[in-house]
Amino acid sequence: MKKLSVIIPCYNEEKTIIQLLSKIETVNLAENTSKEIIIINDCSTDSSEKLIRNFIALHSELSIKYFKTDNNKGKGASIQMGIANATGDFVIIQDADLEYDPEEYNLLLKPILDGFADVVYGSRFMGSKPHRILFFWHTIGNKFLTFLSNMVTNLNLTDMETCYKMFNSSIIKNISLKEKRFGFEPEVTAKMVRFPNIRIYEVGISYYGRTYADGKKISWKDGFHAIFCIIKYGLFKAK
Repeated sequence: MKKLSVIIPCYNEEKTIIQLLSKIETVNLAENTSKEIIIINDCSTDSSEKLIRNFIALHSELSIKYFKTDNNKGKGASIQMGIANATGDFVIIQDADLEYDPEEYNLLLKPILDGFADVVYGSRFMGSKPHRILFFWHTIGNKFLTFLSNMVTNLNLTDMETCYKMFNSSIIKNISLKEKRFGFEPEVTAKMVRFPNIRIYEVGISYYGRTYADGKKISWKDGFHAIFCIIKYGLFKAK
């Protein structure tokens, strides 16, 4: 029996966290694959804590690990905590909002279970699945960061900034991650290519994007920091 560890960083997601957890609960993974859910509450100031604990109490049959930080450390720090506590054969990152659909875990799992991939990225910019139409400059920024990342890593990804990244645990647990906030995406991409003979795949996924009024948190400042991370970890190969 294989196991998928779903890592969920959560900061002030009271509007969506229960709906997300309910979706994950009902996902039927590929044959002979179970799941564990790892929630990292990054010191939320809304009712996320209460909602999560109530959900756990009502779903004792699920394999759920719950952690809460003493102060707001950032998405990257939450992911690092999740990876350290993951016991699955595979790991996927799942934002606590509803921009990405857990029903598509099997799309990312298939190339790994079939023996072709070690890492699979879910791309919002390929395939025929539904995508909400939102911000022009945000899309241009994502594509520019992917282009810049590809230049220094010699990959041909279409969506480096995607949340949906699935790793073989033997890969992700052996990457020394430093970035505490939104620099996780370019850092992990730059560092994973250093593994000899690593096999990286992409699959098209849905994207139900949200606006800043809905609670979207990433900003133009994070874009500039991503450029810094691409140069630092990709071009100069910082550890």
